[in-house]
Amino acid sequence: MPVDSVSIEGLSFAYQGNQVLRDITCDIRQGDYVGIVGHNGSGKSTLIRCILGLNRIEHGRISLLGVPQPAFTAWDRIGFLPQGLQLFNPNFPATVEEIVRLGRLSKKRFPRRFHVSDSEAVERALVLMGISSLGKRLIGELSGGLRQRALLARALVNEPEILILDEPTTALDPDTREHFYSTVRDLNVNRGTTILLVTHDASTIGLYASKLLYLDKRILFYGTFEEFCCSPNMTQVFGHHGQHLICRRH
Repeated sequence: MPVDSVSIEGLSFAYQGNQVLRDITCDIRQGDYVGIVGHNGSGKSTLIRCILGLNRIEHGRISLLGVPQPAFTAWDRIGFLPQGLQLFNPNFPATVEEIVRLGRLSKKRFPRRFHVSDSEAVERALVLMGISSLGKRLIGELSGGLRQRALLARALVNEPEILILDEPTTALDPDTREHFYSTVRDLNVNRGTTILLVTHDASTIGLYASKLLYLDKRILFYGTFEEFCCSPNMTQVFGHHGQHLICRRH
């Protein structure tokens, strides 16, 4: 019987005395594509940081690929694309290949030397993202969309089973954003990669994700987009008109 990709039970988290997450319980199955949605300050990024072990958990439990998070060490099986494209230093002196190769460090112990197998993995990731011709270009020379594809290639260079994306389309124009979403959906459909994608845009992610998790410090909804569109809880949050606007593209 397959194990869940991510299992969360009774997770609560406070920062400087302020409750950020409250009693979060959910299971994310292998092959799910989950859009994590909510307004600013709802706890979306905090939840991701807890899953990745970047926030110390004091209440509740998280398991990753069947292993309790405190004992989990196979971080190369999880790819992560954080927020921050808009803060990227355009003068950073590294090529696209070098940026993607950094993703291989999670598989290495000291001394961290790169080998032919690493170069081959980098090339596969670049090909997958359609940017193999850009390997020698400086990362800062690329447009926002191409730069985000390079950073996604870094997250995918180990062929992870789980891919976690935190507001990955914030600084992208609409056409590039749609292309990015399509790329991630293809990874989910064709490779079976489990996707967790944080966004504030419930309407757009509903076109691609198999499930939505609506968060406001606690889980207000977790299910399919079709269920979201007829959920009384979501009607209370958005009102009938707001819920219709989100769901009208479907």
